[in-house]
Amino acid sequence: MKWEEFIKLTEEYPVIELSAFFGGNKSIRVQVSQWVSAGKLVQLKRGYYILGDSYRKIVPYEPHIAGVLKRPSYISVEKALEFYGLIPEMVTSYTSVTTKRQNRYENKIGIFEYRHINKKYFWGYKTLKKEKQTGFIAHPEKAVLDFFYLTKTDITDDFINEMRFQNTDRLDIDRFKRYASQYSSEKIKVAADRMIKYINARRQSEEEL
Repeated sequence: MKWEEFIKLTEEYPVIELSAFFGGNKSIRVQVSQWVSAGKLVQLKRGYYILGDSYRKIVPYEPHIAGVLKRPSYISVEKALEFYGLIPEMVTSYTSVTTKRQNRYENKIGIFEYRHINKKYFWGYKTLKKEKQTGFIAHPEKAVLDFFYLTKTDITDDFINEMRFQNTDRLDIDRFKRYASQYSSEKIKVAADRMIKYINARRQSEEEL
């Protein structure tokens, strides 16, 4: 296949999944390898590519890429907490949760990390859209609970204070309670109670200022 034919076939797609276009055609992989070396294509992971800067019509949207590289998945934990402004730190990797096994992909677009979560807790997320690209991200309340769920240590009052949660007015307490009640884990229920106590204390302090 000539490069011009490949471009015509794929230029409207933000992420090019080779198997979707060419099935098990092995010869195309040789050409793709050459195009990657020439900078015409950028490899995201094996079998997944985006067009190089000079040929790209659509600016890559990281949440969309995160959702494509591992299905099913949605952005959560630290990256979602940063997205909602709930923590002051900048998170360099796009951390997602998935019902599949954990993975980490590093490419020219960024670092994409995936953490395993039980299927019964794979909910509480919404869609993000940009230029025909769709991604998925946890609701802020679910991002906090996912973070607590995947943290190996106990979620103590000191732990919550050290997280330096901010902008807690962006959390819906009723939704947070409802989401927390759907966990069978005693750790999460205790952590949720402590988080609510922390939020209420912050709000009271802000009202007194």
